Amino acid sequence: MLGTNLVLGASINLGDMLAQLVIFIILLALLAKYAWGPLMKVMKEREDHIANEIDTAENNRQEAERLMNDANAELKEARQNAQKIIEDAKQTAKTQESSMLDDARKEAERIKESAREDIAQERDKAVQALQEQVATLSVQIASKVIEKELSADEQDDLIKEYLDKVGENK
Repeated sequence: MLGTNLVLGASINLGDMLAQLVIFIILLALLAKYAWGPLMKVMKEREDHIANEIDTAENNRQEAERLMNDANAELKEARQNAQKIIEDAKQTAKTQESSMLDDARKEAERIKESAREDIAQERDKAVQALQEQVATLSVQIASKVIEKELSADEQDDLIKEYLDKVGENK
């Protein structure tokens, strides 16, 4: 075996190899029991923790999305309510404007009617006064005509004279 030692540069001892193999297997068993098991347990707990965090984040994202959708729906409803309020206000303004215009027209018509009545009354008074003056003048003219016999020219002069007096009385 001397030739084998020279070729390998060291002697191979089967007993040492066997002892190292047994020690390695025992070491693997101890590592599996005391190091690998706890390490795998920690890794499993970490995996579960990360999975829980992912689930929580997903739930939070869904909740945030739901809240955002709710907020958008409320905002849309608020905009619709605001638009409805604006439309109602416009309609109310139009109604009030129409009512005010109708009231103003009625008041103007009432004032015009009152003015017409006043004008008619004043015209009636003026006609009545004129009739009284004409009657008075007629009586005066008739009494003058009866007192004396007048020619046509004298009658015309007398009528003109009385008409001039009526014109001065106005």
